[in-house]
Amino acid sequence: MSAPAPATGTAPAYYIPQPSHWPILGSIALLLMGFGAASWFNGYAYGPWTVLAGFCVLIVMMFGWFGAVVGESERRMFSRKVDRSFRWGMSWFIFSEVMFFAAFFGALFYVRNLSVPDLGSIGSKILWPDYTAAWPTVGPYIKDTFTPMAAIGIPLINTIILLSSGVTLTIAHHGLKAGHRGQLKLFLFFTVALGALFLSLQAYEYHHAYTELGLTLRSGVYGSTFFMLTGFHGLHVTIGAIMLTVMLVRVFRGHFDAEHHFGFEAAAWYWHFVDVVWLLLFVLVYWL
Repeated sequence: MSAPAPATGTAPAYYIPQPSHWPILGSIALLLMGFGAASWFNGYAYGPWTVLAGFCVLIVMMFGWFGAVVGESERRMFSRKVDRSFRWGMSWFIFSEVMFFAAFFGALFYVRNLSVPDLGSIGSKILWPDYTAAWPTVGPYIKDTFTPMAAIGIPLINTIILLSSGVTLTIAHHGLKAGHRGQLKLFLFFTVALGALFLSLQAYEYHHAYTELGLTLRSGVYGSTFFMLTGFHGLHVTIGAIMLTVMLVRVFRGHFDAEHHFGFEAAAWYWHFVDVVWLLLFVLVYWL
């Protein structure tokens, strides 16, 4: 194992960690969750409890493994090569998330611009004479009615909230690089609070859609694309908020400085990615 370096970027060799038991524990967690899910689907009473046990083991593994990496980082064991590999790893991870959402946006484009017009064409009138090719639609099979979600209201407010959180996060980052710990703590807290507010309003929006608008996941192709896109984005906001909360805790514990803060940067990259995806969602799903 390479000797600890006094500061990031000064280690002469690539850091090789000691053998760890955390990957084995993670494998056990996934095994329990998979076995439990299969048992649950087949009606065995112990299935849900096995899934819960696997999830608990997974949480323990994540806390332990992430804690070990944080400890190595704070002891300055990572050279510039390791730091570069972290940056490439986070970049490829975000790229995979871009492709994930690109698939859903592609499905939305295909449905709106190809499938729906084709279903309303002259050739399709024989099968569905009463179908009108207009968006939003439930499709030619489902007869339930619903009210589409308007852009003005909670979606617009959430757009302002999420864009504001990107600004507060940038201010916090500048405070970190300038050595202003007070500014860093305050604006990072604002960012986490704005993320929590966004999620709360989205939960209210979902409740409003189900109880008052008749818009559910079963509301044809519009309902499925709407909830899949906004729901997965909400999941990513939740993950980003957890990441930033961990960064906030680390900041209060004295972690990070102007030259050594990639953990903070990685969380910030992810949050800005979430911001950009929401802008596309607001325009393509709510506005158009």
